[in-house]
Amino acid sequence: MQPKTVRYTDEILKELQRTTALIRNDETEQLVDGILEAKKVFVTGAGRSGLMAKSFAMRMMHVGLDPYVVGETVTPNLEAEDIFIIGSGSGETKSLVPMVEKAKKIGAKVVLVTVSPDSTMGKMADITVEIPAQAKSEKGNTSIQPMASLFEQALLLVYDATILRFMEKKGMDGETMYGRHANLE
Repeated sequence: MQPKTVRYTDEILKELQRTTALIRNDETEQLVDGILEAKKVFVTGAGRSGLMAKSFAMRMMHVGLDPYVVGETVTPNLEAEDIFIIGSGSGETKSLVPMVEKAKKIGAKVVLVTVSPDSTMGKMADITVEIPAQAKSEKGNTSIQPMASLFEQALLLVYDATILRFMEKKGMDGETMYGRHANLE
């Protein structure tokens, strides 16, 4: 019999496969196209979703985009030609709702990647990518994992798949990314 940790890993992978199989291709294509059309890309999320956003920003930089993480000291102003991508399972994160409201006033394209497309932020978003995973509540696919782990893991996979699709559309390969990888490590 496999050790419990290995069995848990297998079950987590099954949960991710079930969840990502339900993501709509048209929604993710809108996300990729929105990034391709944008002047600058802004990302945010709270907690672990914010960490996934930072990972996404790093990959976008590796493929030559001009991404920014909201709240960092080098983040410039958002403009109408930009895209603002938010990862929030609930779509109700109190610190993020005012940012979405401001982005809408500015005229930037707003994207929400979420479990809850009918949420406050979902109703304001220009593009919504639904990840039908369990967030902090019991809505969506159930999971053996605590809290929003399934959403956050699926969020990272969606972000990584978005990079792959971007690279495909731009005719890039993985070697391109190494030229922009950090060299002061």
